[in-house]
Amino acid sequence: MVGLGTWKRLEAADRAGEAESLVVEALDHGVRVFDSSPMYGRAEAILARSLEGRRSEAFVATKIWARSAAEGRDQLNQAKRWFGGRIDLMQIHNLVDWQEHLPMLERARDEGDVRLIGATHYSPSGFSDLEELMESGRIDAIQIPYNPGQFEVERRILPLAEELGLGVLVMRPFGEGGLLRAAPQDSALAPLQDFGVTTWPQALLKWGLSDRRCHVAIPATSQPGRVAENTAAGQPPWFGPDERRLVSRLAGRA
Repeated sequence: MVGLGTWKRLEAADRAGEAESLVVEALDHGVRVFDSSPMYGRAEAILARSLEGRRSEAFVATKIWARSAAEGRDQLNQAKRWFGGRIDLMQIHNLVDWQEHLPMLERARDEGDVRLIGATHYSPSGFSDLEELMESGRIDAIQIPYNPGQFEVERRILPLAEELGLGVLVMRPFGEGGLLRAAPQDSALAPLQDFGVTTWPQALLKWGLSDRRCHVAIPATSQPGRVAENTAAGQPPWFGPDERRLVSRLAGRA
């Protein structure tokens, strides 16, 4: 499944007067997962405004990004006000003070304010701590970077997530745009056409989602017209090992 990330791009869409169009286009193309964070400037507020009237169609995944318990509670309460009183997935952003925030989120889950609890980290330097939290049995999902240029999670994180039955959200499917700048010739994608892939972004998205331990990829875009292209990559048929190796090779992975 392809969702919609909001890091930087939703604010850019809002400056262009297209935030509502972007979110509506996403919903109309079957996007259900929308990921945000207090770290993303005004993105949460823009997303909430853009979902007005259609909140029930969205699975909102946002985050706690706070250095104190009080700030974390404030962020949770603000998110509840923005998103209709309940958060579908509340994640601890980059594991910041996770020991402090996790009991608060567990209480919120018990009280029905939060449906699921997750944790994120963008760097392999944090993966040992992420493993510790995963093994505690206290979270439902993780969000990790995964693309043909950043695949450290294949070693321990993804096998552990599969063993524990955790949901996996894939951040940075385009390598923060770096993989898009090195796009191969269209002719190189010809072997992927039977999989519904006609563009390099689709190839990168399907590469990650074809690892069946991954459930949702959350590319960010500020352009409503990109939504249909991205979401098409979230449908079967999925790549086999040969197709994944081809995409890795085209991306420069040995």
